[in-house]
Amino acid sequence: MPKPKSLLSKFLIWRYKYISERNFIYILSILVGFLAGIGTVLLKNFTHYIQLLLDLRLFKSFQSSLYFILPIVGLVLVFFIKKHFLKRKIGHGIPSTLYSISKNSGIIPSYRIIANLITAPLTAGFGGSVGLQGPAVSTGAAFGSNVAQLFHMNQKTRMLLIGCASAGAMASMFKAPIAALIFALEVFSLDVAFASLIPLLLASVSAVVTSYFFTGTDVLLRFELVDKFEINDILFYVILGVGTGLASVYFSKIYFAITNFFKKIKSAKARLIIGAITIGILLFFIPPLYGEGYGLINNLLDGNHLEAIGTTPFKADLNNVWIVIGLLIGITVFKAIAMTTTFAAGGVGGIFIPTLVMGSALGNVFAKFINNIGLNFNISESNFTLIGMTGLMAGVLHAPLTAIFLIAEITGGYDLFVPLMLVAAISFAITKYFVSHSIYTMELAERGELLTHDKDQNTLLLMELDKIIETNFVSIEPDMKLGEVLRNAVAKSNRNIFPVVSDTNEFLGVLLLDDIRKIMFDTKFYDALSVHTMMQNAPDVIKYEDDSMQTIMKKFEISGAWNLPVVKDGKYAGFISKSKMLTAYRRKLIEVSS
Repeated sequence: MPKPKSLLSKFLIWRYKYISERNFIYILSILVGFLAGIGTVLLKNFTHYIQLLLDLRLFKSFQSSLYFILPIVGLVLVFFIKKHFLKRKIGHGIPSTLYSISKNSGIIPSYRIIANLITAPLTAGFGGSVGLQGPAVSTGAAFGSNVAQLFHMNQKTRMLLIGCASAGAMASMFKAPIAALIFALEVFSLDVAFASLIPLLLASVSAVVTSYFFTGTDVLLRFELVDKFEINDILFYVILGVGTGLASVYFSKIYFAITNFFKKIKSAKARLIIGAITIGILLFFIPPLYGEGYGLINNLLDGNHLEAIGTTPFKADLNNVWIVIGLLIGITVFKAIAMTTTFAAGGVGGIFIPTLVMGSALGNVFAKFINNIGLNFNISESNFTLIGMTGLMAGVLHAPLTAIFLIAEITGGYDLFVPLMLVAAISFAITKYFVSHSIYTMELAERGELLTHDKDQNTLLLMELDKIIETNFVSIEPDMKLGEVLRNAVAKSNRNIFPVVSDTNEFLGVLLLDDIRKIMFDTKFYDALSVHTMMQNAPDVIKYEDDSMQTIMKKFEISGAWNLPVVKDGKYAGFISKSKMLTAYRRKLIEVSS
C-alpha cells in the first residue's frame, strides 16, 4: 500500500502546476529576506540584553577589573558551548559561507543558525572586540540554504538564495537595502543580471521591513549631515584615502599574522587561555575596544570624543586635544589586534564592525590633527570620521562599492558622494596592491576555492572531483608476468591503460596496451617479462587533497595525456579522463549559466 503524501509533497506538486520557477524564486527570496531579518534582529537583541545585564556603569567601583574579566568569561562560555553542546566547528561567518558555496554546492547545515545565535551574542555581549555582521550573514545564509533544500531547488538557486539571505542580513542590520544588494553582488560574486537583481531586491526590502517592524526607526549608526562637501578639502580627502589604504594593509597583515601564530598552537584550551588573557589585558588598558564599538562610532560622529573614549586607567586629561589624538591612535592600532585575538581565542563574530570602528577613529584623528596644527585649517570632523569608515571598509573588505553606498545611505543623501568615491578608490587601490585578497577570501583564494565573476573559473570550481573519477581500471602489480597480465587484466578490461600498484595499493606507474601490443601474442615473453620492466611513469599525477580543478585542467594541457591517475592519501584511487572532465565542465557551465 503506497504511503500517503506529506503536506510538503502535496504543496510541491501544486506549485509545479500553478507557479512558475521564476515566480517561486521571487516568493522564496521574500521568505529568505524575512528569515534573515528575524535572525539579525534576534542577534542584535540577544547581544543588547546581555550588555544591559552587564552594564559596567552599574559597577563603577571595580569597572576596570570587569573590562579584564568579562571578555574572558564570555570566551570561556563560548568554548564550553562549542565543545559540549554544539560539538562542531562554527567557522567565521562570511568565509565559511563562501566555502559552502564553492565546495559544498551551497549546502549549509542547519545547526549554524542556532550556533551563531548563541555564540556571537555571548562573545560580543561580554565584551569581545568583534561585530555581529558576519554571524548575521552566516545565520541568514543557513536559512537561505535550508529553505532551498526544503523546496528541492537546484544548486544555482541555492547560491542565489544564500546571496539573498546575505543581502537581507546586511539590510536588516543597517537598514540600507541598496548597500545590502551591492554587498551580495560584490562579496559573493553573484551574476549582475536581471534574474539575480529582482530576488536580491525583494530579499533586501523584506528584511528591512522586518527590521522596522521589530525595532522601529532606530539605526545602529546615527548621522545627520551638517557640513557639506567643500572642494577646498579635496587634497585632505586624498591624503585620508592614502592613510586609510595603509591602515587597511596594516589591518589585514596583523590579522593574518596573529591568526597564523595561533594556528601553530594545537591545543584549543591553550589558544583560549592565551587569547582570553591577551584580550582581557587589552581591554583593561583600552576600554573603548570593549564590545562591538557602535558607541564609539556614534559619539565620534556626534563630535563627543570625551564620551567616545570614556574612562581610562591612565587618568589622562581629555581636554588636551593631543592626548585625545594619542588615545584615538591607540584605538586605531589595537582594534585589529583585539578583534583577531578574540577570534583566535575561539570567539565568534565578524570583522565588518571592527573595520568601521578603526576607520572612524582614524578619520577623526586625521581631522583633529589638521584642525590643530596651527595652520588655520577647519575641516569637518564628523565628515572625515564618516569617510574614514568608508576607506577602511573599501580596503579591508575589498568592497569599495559597498562602502560607498552604505555610507551614502546612512547619511540619507549623496552630498558626500565625491569624497566617498575618492577615498574608497584610493584606499582599495593601495590595499589591493599590497594584499591581493580580503580577509574574507584570502584562505579560499590560496586553496583555489574562491568564486569570482569569471564564469569559466567558477564552473571549474563548482565541479566535484569525486563525480569524474573513474574506477573501472584493472590494477596490476609490478612482479606480475606478461602472461598473467594478459589473462587477468587485458582479457578482462576494455581499457588500454593499467595502473601499477604495490601490495598496499600505492601508485607506482602505468602499463599501456600499446607498450605490449607487439609482443602480446609471442608466448616466449609470457614468463620472461614482468610488469616492472615494461611499466612507465604516468605523464602526471592528480593529488586528490591538493589539486583544484584548474590545476587538473592545466596538468592535462601540459602533459598532453587523455587519462591521469588520482592519488588519495598516498593510495591509488582511479583515473580522470580528459573527455569526461570536459563533458562534466560543459554540463556544469550550462547549469550555472541558465
